[in-house]
Amino acid sequence: MIPALFRIAPDDSTATALRDMAAGEEALGVTLAGPVAKGHKVAVKPIAAGEPVLKFGFPIGLATRAIAPGEHVHTHNVATALGGGGDYAFTPAARAPARIEGPAFLGYRRADGRVGTRNEIWVIPTVGCVARTAQKIAERAAALHAGGIDGIHAFPHPFGCSQLGDDLQGTRAILAALASHPNAGGVLIVGLGCENNQIRGMLEEIDHPNLRTLGAQMADDEVEEGLALVAELVESARAERTPAPLSELVLGVKCGGSDGFSGLTANPLVGRMADAVTAAGGTAILTEIPEIFGAEQLLMARARDEAVFGAIVTLVNDFKAYFTRHGEPVSENPSPGNIAGGITTLEEKSLGAVQKAGHAMVTDVIPYGGRVRRPGLTLLEAPGNDAVSSTALAAAGATAILFTTGRGTPLGFPVPTVKIASNRDLAARKPGWIDFDAGRVLEDGMENAADALLEAIAAIASGRETAAERNGEREIAIWKRGVTL
Repeated sequence: MIPALFRIAPDDSTATALRDMAAGEEALGVTLAGPVAKGHKVAVKPIAAGEPVLKFGFPIGLATRAIAPGEHVHTHNVATALGGGGDYAFTPAARAPARIEGPAFLGYRRADGRVGTRNEIWVIPTVGCVARTAQKIAERAAALHAGGIDGIHAFPHPFGCSQLGDDLQGTRAILAALASHPNAGGVLIVGLGCENNQIRGMLEEIDHPNLRTLGAQMADDEVEEGLALVAELVESARAERTPAPLSELVLGVKCGGSDGFSGLTANPLVGRMADAVTAAGGTAILTEIPEIFGAEQLLMARARDEAVFGAIVTLVNDFKAYFTRHGEPVSENPSPGNIAGGITTLEEKSLGAVQKAGHAMVTDVIPYGGRVRRPGLTLLEAPGNDAVSSTALAAAGATAILFTTGRGTPLGFPVPTVKIASNRDLAARKPGWIDFDAGRVLEDGMENAADALLEAIAAIASGRETAAERNGEREIAIWKRGVTL
């Protein structure tokens, strides 16, 4: 039987309501002072004004007034304790992630040794001016080439012109990294001709053996010429799936529309997947850097060495400086949907979010637009925005993205995006969006849920469509940081 209140760590001063609770109900030795919604927190011991409020065994903020046992704990009586940049010391923690023996999958082994989970043709515009052209080419080509490949898709975006410096380089790096992805059996780059993001510059950063380019201004009929080029790519891209071990997977881990259950069910469950893949010799990628503020020391303690530790410190402090340069507090989070779901402060959101990384050693830190370089857990520079960070995960080399959500979202991205609901209500209400119900953790236990999710990931990596793929949800978004001319 599922309890009414769930306390994560024995020293926590709060517990989470697993169902809507009424005033006067008793659980964990306290009597509720008022109604508490599912996913929200209740004090299970007295908390003095100014005292840290504990969840996950760590502070999630400071009490703004005295809170009695049984009271609702939320934004009305708790505030963030986060400030600007921090000083950190390298104090490695013991690391011994439990190994989960996982199934092999059927993937596409590329010439460079990487393994894709899809064999698709990707049509990538250099600039927003030809975004619709790329879409038209992909749509018509998909109708002409139904067999032999897994799909033909365009990834429109509004950038590539009137950008300067690092902003232009960020756009180029993301698009070039996508064009080098192992899930793309063939790539067509569509340019206009006069844009800042010239095809020539992109080609210097793309590593793909089956590549074609099209300059729209130089073509008599850019769509017809594009179709002819895609036909060539399709012929060259035909391939068969072959068995591959779990170590060949690259998992991007992401959360969006979190609720009070995300840190109890879906995120730690995804952490088990990260542990399984990295323990087998594979790679997991964690991003959403603003959503580790307040929990960054947990990752720093798992750095492979002092160089990786230093890179994490620089990444976190630089991202905090990015906020403060724009006059924004580093704690400008959680979102309205997060708050409605029971998340009170950024520290609470972050402590729940980092659980997606499991207990894996952090082996690398890469910049926005960077690509994975080694097995283990990679920390990737990108903001928390769902579309921007998920695009960055795909560009970094993720061949599948595990996307946890408590509120729900239909979004999908260039690689299979596995939507994992944190609660059973969402999974039941939105079966067209959700691929896996992590609410079962509370009934079936973490071990059983982990086994089931790992089997589902293997099936999806072997070709089973995700909900987002069935719905035609494939988007990219590029991080805009600089001046527009």
